[in-house]
Amino acid sequence: MIRVCLAGVTGWVGQPLAAAIEAAEDVELVAAVARRARGEVLGRLTITGSVAEALAIPSDVFVDYTSANAVKDNVLAAVRAGRHVVVGSSGLTDEDVREIDGVARSARVGVLAVGNFSITAALLQRFAVEAARHLSSWEIIDSAYAGKMDAPSGTARELAWRLSEVRPPEVEVPVEQTVGDVTARGASVNQSRIHSIRLPGYTIGLEIRFGRQDERLTLSYDGGPGATPYVAGTLLAIRRVSEFIGVVRGMDRLL
Repeated sequence: MIRVCLAGVTGWVGQPLAAAIEAAEDVELVAAVARRARGEVLGRLTITGSVAEALAIPSDVFVDYTSANAVKDNVLAAVRAGRHVVVGSSGLTDEDVREIDGVARSARVGVLAVGNFSITAALLQRFAVEAARHLSSWEIIDSAYAGKMDAPSGTARELAWRLSEVRPPEVEVPVEQTVGDVTARGASVNQSRIHSIRLPGYTIGLEIRFGRQDERLTLSYDGGPGATPYVAGTLLAIRRVSEFIGVVRGMDRLL
């Protein structure tokens, strides 16, 4: 039985994930964190208000579905407490991931920092990496709901990092030579240009556009209003994270 501590248990993914863990035969929810729901009862558990309180309860895997502001400190606390970690929150930078990787390796625990636990989002990343081996120019469009505070999204950052393992994209006009407002060319993340859109009516989406002379290729992912795709992927990560030491990036690494 895998004992799970879930931070962000009352959130959009946290609530259905907690229910899925309770329904699973090989996974058990032993601790739950939600700052605003501290003291409330969830099944057989009393929700704690801090990660420190929750980590005092013996567990095997810590799952974070909190916020971009809290995720790094939460993950480091869990790793230092000897827990394997599944990161469902976005907001970690490459520098954050490197720091977490060093601490996790010292603690001999695994951390799955995926960015998006949807299988279809993972497939987009896999297809994009293959396309980058043949098409040398691309840009990324990251879309999300209006209230998402971090940009680019974890999904977009993950894609840019994966593409950097293949090659940097070619550009005809260097961005710094842009005539006008250079910020209109988007942010540079691992040498890829990312354009972040935050609007009502969106949930989470990712698009990558490849281009070369006389042709183009577009790959896109759009998440719907429900959390079901992320729950299944997170359960898979919970079951597999103990197989690793240090940080593993990319949901497709689990497929």
